[in-house]
Amino acid sequence: MPNTISAIRRSKKTQIQTSVNKIRKSKYKTAVKKMAIYLESGKIDEAKKFLPKFYSQLMKVAKTGVIDKKTASRKISRITKKINKLRKK
Repeated sequence: MPNTISAIRRSKKTQIQTSVNKIRKSKYKTAVKKMAIYLESGKIDEAKKFLPKFYSQLMKVAKTGVIDKKTASRKISRITKKINKLRKK
């Protein structure tokens, strides 16, 4: 239990930031799962339509530091590769 006023404030701020980060991480995971479902089921057109929003969501989460920027870039790159590979078939 925090004793000083500044420690109490900091504790509250940490709790708020933790909940915000959980929401952001949840959005990130949802976007990745949604894209995976599109690719597994072979819905290439829907995956292509979702791709810009997917980029946006991942980069927003990376920008805030919930995930690393390189992790987001790697995920985007791999998903784009998969879409292009499926389009060629």
